[in-house]
Amino acid sequence: MGKGRTLELYFIDGKPDGMLTAEVFNWTGHVLKTPRTRIAEALRRPEAEYTGVYILLGDAEGQPQAYIGEAEDLRARIRGHVAKKDWWETAVLITSAANNLHKAHIKYLESRLVELALEAKRMPLENGNAPTRSSLSEAGVANMESFLDTLMMVLPAIQVDMFVNKAKPASTKSQTSEASDLPVFELKTPKHRLTATAIKDGGEMVIQAGSKARKTWTQDPHSKYNKIRGELLNAGVLKHEGDFCIFQQNYAFSSVSTAAAVVQGRAANGKDWKLKGTNKTYADWEAEQLEKDD
Repeated sequence: MGKGRTLELYFIDGKPDGMLTAEVFNWTGHVLKTPRTRIAEALRRPEAEYTGVYILLGDAEGQPQAYIGEAEDLRARIRGHVAKKDWWETAVLITSAANNLHKAHIKYLESRLVELALEAKRMPLENGNAPTRSSLSEAGVANMESFLDTLMMVLPAIQVDMFVNKAKPASTKSQTSEASDLPVFELKTPKHRLTATAIKDGGEMVIQAGSKARKTWTQDPHSKYNKIRGELLNAGVLKHEGDFCIFQQNYAFSSVSTAAAVVQGRAANGKDWKLKGTNKTYADWEAEQLEKDD
């Protein structure tokens, strides 16, 4: 188990969907997240003048989209994007509390963030290819990678999860189901000829490559689960093959019900999964685990 960290969130206007700042004890970084509707107030803050990197988040032609950039004066750069880019709805400004990042630092961070976003395949980028990394000393690279490690904890905590790679390589322990002691669950729907296998690895349900999912979503098209299915199709994690969508790689879900819904093509829950070789549902298995801890 890793060491715990303390994340301090400050909701500037007292609203969960308003401006917020995020800082971690003993970390030099500072993150400001703001909706576009509050961009004028956000750009009046002192950190908006700092050197840093930024992320724009929104939708373009009905699909989620992001843009990652860097600037020595974030305020001026974001103002330009207000005038020229109309698709984004949220801005995330990443700086250091002491404003001690310089041009080479932010060019390196920009390049690495684009690389991570492209690797995760969670959200399309307007950027296209990753920019070239700046030239930093060995110590400089180590410092920026340390900065990035903490940033990768902070961003998902403020609901910016485009860098979280849920694809799982087949070589990891979690994928060798028969040889490991991790619980294996199956979801079968004979009526639709669906069969999916998932491994419970820590806090995640890792659906295995080759699992079959329903070809179409059968309920409210605006459901969050249908949006997730669409993202997986766009990323190539799911692929239409004949009458099904097939998982092309092992993929981790942090929610048991989300994993079931993606497979079933409708809202679902933990009762849809059964421990392999038994008639025991995930919910029953989970209850047993809780009893063991008593």
